[in-house]
Amino acid sequence: MTDASTELREELVTQTVEQRRELVNEAIEEELPIVEPERLYEASRYLLDAGGKRLRPTVLLLVADALADVEPMSEVYRKFPALDGTEVDVMAAAVSIEVIQSFTLIHDDIMDDDDLRRGVPSVHRAYDTETAILAGDTLYSKAFEIMLETDATPERCVGALDVLASTCTKICEGQALDVAFEKRPDVLPEEYLEMIENKTAVLYGAAATVPSVLLGADEETSEALYRYGIDVGRAFQIQDDVLDLTVPSDKLGKQRGSDLVEDKQTIITLHARKQGVDVDSLVEADEVGDVSEAEIEEAVQQLEDAGSIDYAKGKAQELVQRGKDHLDVLPENESRHLLEQIADYLIERGH
Repeated sequence: MTDASTELREELVTQTVEQRRELVNEAIEEELPIVEPERLYEASRYLLDAGGKRLRPTVLLLVADALADVEPMSEVYRKFPALDGTEVDVMAAAVSIEVIQSFTLIHDDIMDDDDLRRGVPSVHRAYDTETAILAGDTLYSKAFEIMLETDATPERCVGALDVLASTCTKICEGQALDVAFEKRPDVLPEEYLEMIENKTAVLYGAAATVPSVLLGADEETSEALYRYGIDVGRAFQIQDDVLDLTVPSDKLGKQRGSDLVEDKQTIITLHARKQGVDVDSLVEADEVGDVSEAEIEEAVQQLEDAGSIDYAKGKAQELVQRGKDHLDVLPENESRHLLEQIADYLIERGH
Protein backbone atom coordinates (compact mmCIF):
# COMPACT_ATOMS: atom_id res chain seq x y z
CA MET A 1 0.00 0.00 0.00
CA THR A 2 1.50 3.33 -1.06
CA ASP A 3 1.74 6.30 1.28
CA ALA A 4 -0.69 8.19 -0.98
CA SER A 5 -3.27 5.39 -0.76
CA THR A 6 -2.86 5.22 3.00
CA GLU A 7 -3.34 8.98 3.29
CA LEU A 8 -6.49 8.84 1.17
CA ARG A 9 -7.86 6.02 3.32
CA GLU A 10 -7.06 7.91 6.52
CA GLU A 11 -8.81 10.99 5.14
CA LEU A 12 -11.89 8.95 4.17
CA VAL A 13 -12.07 7.11 7.48
CA THR A 14 -11.45 10.29 9.46
CA GLN A 15 -14.32 12.01 7.68
CA THR A 16 -16.58 8.98 8.16
CA VAL A 17 -15.80 8.72 11.87
CA GLU A 18 -16.01 12.45 12.53
CA GLN A 19 -19.47 12.67 10.99
CA ARG A 20 -20.77 9.94 13.25
CA ARG A 21 -18.76 11.02 16.28
CA GLU A 22 -20.60 14.32 16.32
CA LEU A 23 -23.94 12.50 16.31
CA VAL A 24 -22.78 10.01 18.95
CA ASN A 25 -21.49 12.80 21.19
CA GLU A 26 -24.87 14.53 21.02
CA ALA A 27 -26.58 11.25 21.85
CA ILE A 28 -24.26 10.64 24.82
CA GLU A 29 -25.37 13.94 26.34
CA GLU A 30 -29.00 12.87 25.87
CA GLU A 31 -28.59 9.33 27.16
CA LEU A 32 -26.20 10.09 30.01
CA PRO A 33 -27.07 13.53 31.45
CA ILE A 34 -25.24 14.88 34.48
CA VAL A 35 -27.79 14.58 37.27
CA GLU A 36 -27.60 14.14 41.02
CA PRO A 37 -25.26 13.11 42.49
CA GLU A 38 -23.38 15.42 40.13
CA ARG A 39 -19.87 14.32 41.11
CA LEU A 40 -20.68 10.72 40.20
CA TYR A 41 -22.12 11.60 36.81
CA GLU A 42 -19.37 14.11 36.07
CA ALA A 43 -16.84 11.36 36.73
CA SER A 44 -18.87 8.94 34.60
CA ARG A 45 -18.88 11.40 31.69
CA TYR A 46 -15.27 12.52 32.21
CA LEU A 47 -13.57 10.20 29.70
CA LEU A 48 -16.51 10.31 27.31
CA ASP A 49 -16.21 14.09 27.24
CA ALA A 50 -12.40 13.95 26.99
CA GLY A 51 -12.58 12.64 23.44
CA GLY A 52 -12.16 9.31 21.76
CA LYS A 53 -12.56 8.42 18.12
CA ARG A 54 -15.92 6.59 18.60
CA LEU A 55 -14.70 3.79 16.32
CA ARG A 56 -16.99 1.14 17.80
CA PRO A 57 -20.17 3.23 17.47
CA THR A 58 -19.11 4.08 13.93
CA VAL A 59 -18.79 0.39 13.09
CA LEU A 60 -22.25 -0.24 14.55
CA LEU A 61 -23.87 2.56 12.57
CA LEU A 62 -22.13 1.56 9.33
CA VAL A 63 -23.26 -2.05 9.72
CA ALA A 64 -26.82 -0.78 10.12
CA ASP A 65 -26.45 1.33 6.96
CA ALA A 66 -24.99 -1.62 5.06
CA LEU A 67 -27.68 -4.08 6.17
CA ALA A 68 -30.49 -1.69 5.26
CA ASP A 69 -28.66 -0.98 1.99
CA VAL A 70 -29.15 2.77 2.34
CA GLU A 71 -26.76 5.59 1.61
CA PRO A 72 -24.59 6.35 4.65
CA MET A 73 -26.17 9.02 6.85
CA SER A 74 -29.31 9.07 4.69
CA GLU A 75 -31.56 7.83 7.49
CA VAL A 76 -32.19 9.16 10.96
CA TYR A 77 -30.47 6.73 13.30
CA ARG A 78 -33.04 7.28 16.04
CA LYS A 79 -35.74 5.85 13.74
CA PHE A 80 -33.81 3.45 11.56
CA PRO A 81 -35.60 0.99 9.22
CA ALA A 82 -35.34 -2.63 10.34
CA LEU A 83 -35.44 -5.36 7.70
CA ASP A 84 -39.14 -5.99 8.41
CA GLY A 85 -40.15 -2.34 8.08
CA THR A 86 -40.28 -1.52 11.80
CA GLU A 87 -38.14 1.27 13.26
CA VAL A 88 -35.17 0.82 15.60
CA ASP A 89 -33.11 3.35 17.54
CA VAL A 90 -29.67 2.15 16.51
CA MET A 91 -28.08 5.30 17.96
CA ALA A 92 -29.04 4.14 21.45
CA ALA A 93 -27.25 0.87 20.75
CA ALA A 94 -24.18 2.79 19.53
CA VAL A 95 -24.08 4.85 22.72
CA SER A 96 -24.47 1.69 24.82
CA ILE A 97 -21.38 0.18 23.20
CA GLU A 98 -19.33 3.36 23.74
CA VAL A 99 -20.44 3.56 27.38
CA ILE A 100 -19.17 0.01 27.95
CA GLN A 101 -15.87 1.02 26.38
CA SER A 102 -15.54 3.92 28.82
CA PHE A 103 -16.37 1.68 31.78
CA THR A 104 -13.56 -0.70 30.84
CA LEU A 105 -11.05 2.14 30.46
CA ILE A 106 -11.81 3.55 33.90
CA HIS A 107 -11.36 0.20 35.64
CA ASP A 108 -8.33 -0.68 33.53
CA ASP A 109 -6.60 2.55 34.54
CA ILE A 110 -7.32 1.85 38.22
CA MET A 111 -5.85 -1.64 37.97
CA ASP A 112 -2.74 -0.41 36.12
CA ASP A 113 -2.56 2.79 38.20
CA ASP A 114 -2.13 4.77 34.98
CA ASP A 115 -1.87 8.55 35.23
CA LEU A 116 -3.15 9.51 31.79
CA ARG A 117 -5.93 8.53 29.41
CA ARG A 118 -6.73 10.37 26.18
CA GLY A 119 -4.20 13.01 27.13
CA VAL A 120 -5.90 13.95 30.41
CA PRO A 121 -5.52 12.63 33.96
CA SER A 122 -7.21 9.26 34.39
CA VAL A 123 -10.51 9.30 36.29
CA HIS A 124 -9.02 8.02 39.56
CA ARG A 125 -6.41 10.79 39.34
CA ALA A 126 -8.86 13.55 38.41
CA TYR A 127 -11.30 12.47 41.14
CA ASP A 128 -10.37 9.62 43.48
CA THR A 129 -10.30 5.84 43.34
CA GLU A 130 -13.63 5.36 45.09
CA THR A 131 -15.43 7.75 42.75
CA ALA A 132 -13.74 6.17 39.72
CA ILE A 133 -14.89 2.69 40.70
CA LEU A 134 -18.43 3.94 41.15
CA ALA A 135 -18.29 5.81 37.85
CA GLY A 136 -17.24 2.63 36.05
CA ASP A 137 -19.99 0.64 37.75
CA THR A 138 -22.53 3.31 36.82
CA LEU A 139 -21.50 3.22 33.17
CA TYR A 140 -21.76 -0.57 33.17
CA SER A 141 -25.37 -0.55 34.37
CA LYS A 142 -26.33 2.47 32.27
CA ALA A 143 -25.21 0.67 29.12
CA PHE A 144 -27.91 -1.95 29.65
CA GLU A 145 -30.53 0.70 30.40
CA ILE A 146 -29.63 2.50 27.17
CA MET A 147 -29.70 -0.71 25.11
CA LEU A 148 -33.27 -1.23 26.34
CA GLU A 149 -34.27 2.02 24.60
CA THR A 150 -33.80 0.78 21.02
CA ASP A 151 -37.54 0.14 20.46
CA ALA A 152 -36.70 -3.18 18.80
CA THR A 153 -39.10 -6.11 19.16
CA PRO A 154 -38.85 -7.88 22.55
CA GLU A 155 -37.09 -10.89 21.04
CA ARG A 156 -34.48 -8.77 19.26
CA CYS A 157 -34.01 -6.55 22.30
CA VAL A 158 -33.30 -9.61 24.44
CA GLY A 159 -30.88 -10.82 21.78
CA ALA A 160 -28.97 -7.53 21.87
CA LEU A 161 -28.87 -7.57 25.68
CA ASP A 162 -27.56 -11.14 25.55
CA VAL A 163 -24.73 -10.01 23.27
CA LEU A 164 -23.94 -7.10 25.59
CA ALA A 165 -23.98 -9.27 28.73
CA SER A 166 -21.76 -11.99 27.29
CA THR A 167 -19.42 -9.30 25.95
CA CYS A 168 -18.99 -7.78 29.41
CA THR A 169 -18.30 -11.21 30.91
CA LYS A 170 -15.66 -11.93 28.29
CA ILE A 171 -14.03 -8.54 28.84
CA CYS A 172 -13.61 -9.38 32.53
CA GLU A 173 -12.25 -12.82 31.65
CA GLY A 174 -9.79 -11.22 29.26
CA GLN A 175 -8.66 -8.73 31.88
CA ALA A 176 -8.14 -11.57 34.36
CA LEU A 177 -5.99 -13.41 31.83
CA ASP A 178 -4.01 -10.23 31.16
CA VAL A 179 -3.24 -9.88 34.86
CA ALA A 180 -2.31 -13.57 35.18
CA PHE A 181 0.00 -13.37 32.18
CA GLU A 182 2.16 -10.75 33.92
CA LYS A 183 3.41 -13.51 36.23
CA ARG A 184 3.94 -16.07 33.44
CA PRO A 185 6.98 -16.04 31.15
CA ASP A 186 5.68 -19.06 29.20
CA VAL A 187 2.53 -17.56 27.64
CA LEU A 188 1.84 -19.01 24.19
CA PRO A 189 0.87 -16.83 21.21
CA GLU A 190 -2.51 -18.55 20.93
CA GLU A 191 -3.16 -17.79 24.62
CA TYR A 192 -2.35 -14.16 24.00
CA LEU A 193 -4.71 -14.03 21.01
CA GLU A 194 -7.45 -15.55 23.18
CA MET A 195 -6.80 -12.92 25.85
CA ILE A 196 -7.03 -9.95 23.49
CA GLU A 197 -10.10 -11.44 21.84
CA ASN A 198 -11.85 -11.37 25.20
CA LYS A 199 -10.38 -8.16 26.56
CA THR A 200 -10.58 -5.99 23.45
CA ALA A 201 -11.99 -7.62 20.33
CA VAL A 202 -15.34 -8.76 21.73
CA LEU A 203 -16.54 -5.16 21.97
CA TYR A 204 -15.84 -4.73 18.26
CA GLY A 205 -17.66 -8.02 17.74
CA ALA A 206 -20.62 -6.68 19.68
CA ALA A 207 -20.58 -3.40 17.74
CA ALA A 208 -20.75 -5.31 14.47
CA THR A 209 -23.37 -7.89 15.43
CA VAL A 210 -25.79 -5.89 17.66
CA PRO A 211 -27.28 -3.93 14.73
CA SER A 212 -27.84 -7.16 12.78
CA VAL A 213 -29.70 -8.59 15.78
CA LEU A 214 -31.78 -5.43 16.27
CA LEU A 215 -32.63 -5.11 12.58
CA GLY A 216 -33.66 -8.75 12.21
CA ALA A 217 -30.84 -10.21 10.08
CA ASP A 218 -30.44 -13.99 9.97
CA GLU A 219 -28.11 -15.90 12.27
CA GLU A 220 -25.51 -16.55 9.56
CA THR A 221 -25.20 -12.83 8.87
CA SER A 222 -24.96 -11.97 12.55
CA GLU A 223 -22.22 -14.57 13.10
CA ALA A 224 -20.19 -13.37 10.11
CA LEU A 225 -20.40 -9.77 11.30
CA TYR A 226 -19.34 -10.86 14.78
CA ARG A 227 -16.29 -12.59 13.30
CA TYR A 228 -15.48 -9.40 11.37
CA GLY A 229 -15.49 -7.47 14.64
CA ILE A 230 -13.41 -10.10 16.43
CA ASP A 231 -10.71 -10.24 13.78
CA VAL A 232 -10.35 -6.49 13.27
CA GLY A 233 -10.59 -5.99 17.05
CA ARG A 234 -7.65 -8.33 17.61
CA ALA A 235 -5.73 -6.49 14.91
CA PHE A 236 -6.60 -3.20 16.65
CA GLN A 237 -5.10 -4.45 19.92
CA ILE A 238 -1.94 -5.69 18.23
CA GLN A 239 -1.55 -2.28 16.61
CA ASP A 240 -1.99 -0.74 20.06
CA ASP A 241 0.88 -2.93 21.26
CA VAL A 242 3.01 -1.60 18.42
CA LEU A 243 2.01 2.02 19.06
CA ASP A 244 2.82 1.70 22.77
CA LEU A 245 6.44 1.23 21.75
CA THR A 246 6.75 3.40 18.66
CA VAL A 247 4.74 6.59 19.29
CA PRO A 248 5.99 9.47 21.51
CA SER A 249 4.23 9.88 24.83
CA ASP A 250 2.72 13.28 23.99
CA LYS A 251 1.07 11.88 20.86
CA LEU A 252 0.12 8.56 22.46
CA GLY A 253 -1.70 10.22 25.37
CA LYS A 254 0.14 8.08 27.94
CA GLN A 255 3.71 7.09 28.79
CA ARG A 256 5.42 5.39 25.88
CA GLY A 257 6.57 1.86 26.70
CA SER A 258 4.19 1.46 29.62
CA ASP A 259 3.48 -2.15 28.61
CA LEU A 260 7.16 -3.04 29.04
CA VAL A 261 7.40 -1.32 32.42
CA GLU A 262 4.25 -3.07 33.63
CA ASP A 263 5.53 -6.47 32.37
CA LYS A 264 2.53 -6.92 30.12
CA GLN A 265 2.71 -9.80 27.68
CA THR A 266 2.15 -8.76 24.08
CA ILE A 267 2.54 -10.52 20.77
CA ILE A 268 5.76 -8.51 20.41
CA THR A 269 7.36 -9.65 23.66
CA LEU A 270 6.23 -13.25 23.12
CA HIS A 271 7.93 -13.30 19.73
CA ALA A 272 11.04 -11.61 21.13
CA ARG A 273 11.41 -14.23 23.87
CA LYS A 274 11.40 -16.93 21.20
CA GLN A 275 14.22 -15.06 19.46
CA GLY A 276 16.27 -15.15 22.66
CA VAL A 277 15.66 -11.58 23.83
CA ASP A 278 15.76 -11.13 27.61
CA VAL A 279 12.51 -9.16 27.68
CA ASP A 280 12.47 -8.84 31.47
CA SER A 281 15.68 -6.81 31.45
CA LEU A 282 14.78 -4.47 28.58
CA VAL A 283 13.52 -1.76 30.95
CA GLU A 284 14.85 -1.36 34.48
CA ALA A 285 12.06 0.59 36.19
CA ASP A 286 9.44 -0.18 38.80
CA GLU A 287 7.06 2.62 37.85
CA VAL A 288 5.95 3.95 34.46
CA GLY A 289 7.07 7.45 35.37
CA ASP A 290 10.59 6.26 36.20
CA VAL A 291 11.54 5.23 32.66
CA SER A 292 13.24 7.61 30.24
CA GLU A 293 12.63 7.98 26.52
CA ALA A 294 16.22 6.88 25.91
CA GLU A 295 15.65 3.60 27.77
CA ILE A 296 12.50 2.94 25.79
CA GLU A 297 14.26 3.76 22.54
CA GLU A 298 17.01 1.26 23.32
CA ALA A 299 14.46 -1.42 24.22
CA VAL A 300 12.50 -0.81 21.03
CA GLN A 301 15.67 -1.13 18.97
CA GLN A 302 16.30 -4.59 20.41
CA LEU A 303 12.74 -5.63 19.62
CA GLU A 304 13.08 -4.31 16.08
CA ASP A 305 16.38 -6.14 15.63
CA ALA A 306 14.65 -9.37 16.68
CA GLY A 307 11.97 -8.80 14.03
CA SER A 308 9.29 -8.79 16.70
CA ILE A 309 7.62 -5.51 15.75
CA ASP A 310 7.44 -6.51 12.09
CA TYR A 311 6.02 -9.87 13.16
CA ALA A 312 3.23 -8.12 15.07
CA LYS A 313 2.43 -5.87 12.11
CA GLY A 314 2.21 -8.93 9.83
CA LYS A 315 -0.15 -10.73 12.22
CA ALA A 316 -2.39 -7.64 12.37
CA GLN A 317 -2.54 -7.47 8.56
CA GLU A 318 -3.48 -11.15 8.41
CA LEU A 319 -6.32 -10.65 10.88
CA VAL A 320 -7.66 -7.59 9.06
CA GLN A 321 -7.81 -9.45 5.77
CA ARG A 322 -9.67 -12.31 7.41
CA GLY A 323 -12.07 -9.84 8.99
CA LYS A 324 -12.82 -8.13 5.70
CA ASP A 325 -13.60 -11.50 4.10
CA HIS A 326 -16.49 -11.90 6.56
CA LEU A 327 -18.19 -8.82 5.09
CA ASP A 328 -19.26 -10.88 2.07
CA VAL A 329 -22.62 -11.36 3.85
CA LEU A 330 -23.41 -7.67 3.35
CA PRO A 331 -24.83 -6.09 0.20
CA GLU A 332 -22.25 -4.48 -2.06
CA ASN A 333 -22.63 -0.83 -1.07
CA GLU A 334 -20.75 2.20 0.18
CA SER A 335 -21.16 1.32 3.85
CA ARG A 336 -19.62 -2.11 3.34
CA HIS A 337 -16.72 -0.43 1.56
CA LEU A 338 -16.29 1.95 4.49
CA LEU A 339 -16.22 -0.99 6.91
CA GLU A 340 -13.38 -2.46 4.84
CA GLN A 341 -11.56 0.87 4.91
CA ILE A 342 -11.95 1.13 8.69
CA ALA A 343 -10.47 -2.34 9.10
CA ASP A 344 -7.37 -1.28 7.18
CA TYR A 345 -7.20 2.02 9.03
CA LEU A 346 -7.11 0.24 12.41
CA ILE A 347 -3.65 -1.14 11.61
CA GLU A 348 -2.39 1.94 9.80
CA ARG A 349 -3.33 4.58 12.38
CA GLY A 350 -0.56 6.40 14.19
CA HIS A 351 -2.21 6.75 17.59
